[in-house]
Amino acid sequence: MNATDRTPADLLRSALAADPGRPLITFYDDATGERVELSVATFANWVAKTANLLQGDLGAEPGDRLALLLPAHWQSAVWLLACDSVGVVASVGGRPDDADLVVSGPDTLEEALACDGERVALALRPLGGRFPQPPAGFADYAVEVPGQGDRFAPFVPVEADGPALIVDGEEFTHAQLVDRARQDAAKLGLTAGSRLLSGLGYDTWDGLSAGLFAALAADASVVLCRNLDRLDPQALTARTETERVTHTAA
Repeated sequence: MNATDRTPADLLRSALAADPGRPLITFYDDATGERVELSVATFANWVAKTANLLQGDLGAEPGDRLALLLPAHWQSAVWLLACDSVGVVASVGGRPDDADLVVSGPDTLEEALACDGERVALALRPLGGRFPQPPAGFADYAVEVPGQGDRFAPFVPVEADGPALIVDGEEFTHAQLVDRARQDAAKLGLTAGSRLLSGLGYDTWDGLSAGLFAALAADASVVLCRNLDRLDPQALTARTETERVTHTAA
C-alpha cells in the first residue's frame, strides 16, 4: 500500500508492484465445492482484461453507471476493480432500467433484460466457465474476456473525486472508498499478511469491505466464502486452520 493511492485501482497497482505472487483472494463456494486461489498478479490480469472489455468492446466511459447483479464471488471482485479502473460507477444490486450497462449472474438474467444498454452475463461456473447455452440478449463474459489485452490504460484518467460505487443506497467516490477501506482495515486489525475470512454478501458495504477492499488497503488477503452456512462448525474450523486465517468477518 502506498500513502498516495487514491483509488482502488491504485491500491491494486501498488500491491502488484510490491508482491505479485502473494495470494489476494481465495474463493470457496460451499454449494459446489469450488475453490479458487488468485494471486495479486492473476487477479490484476483478470481486472485488466475485464477493464479492456468494458472500455473497448462495451464502450463504457467514466461516469457511466453499471448495475452489478452478482453475489460475493471472485469474479464480482474483478468487475468492481475493472469498473474502478475505467471510472465506471458500479451500482451493486442497482436497477438495470436505470443503468447504462448491466452485468448479471445466472439468477438475475430476466431482471437484467430491463437494461437498454450493453448486457453481460456470467455463468459463475467453476474456473470461470461459460454458459452451456449463451443467454439471449447477453454477451457471455467467459467467451468475451479471454481475448482481451493483459494490460490496461484508461482512455481518460480516473479522477479520485469522481463517483465510484453505490451500495445499499450509499455513494462513494474513489477516494472515499479508499479512505473507508483503510479505516475498516484498522478497525479489523488487518496488517500486511493478514488472512481475513469473510462469509458476508456483497450487497452491503461491510460485505464489500471485508470481502475485498479492506484487505486490499492493508496488503492482506481474503478467504471469500459463498454459501458458508452450508459448512458445519468442524469443517469451518478445519478451513480456518488450513487457510491460516487470522481474522474473521462472517
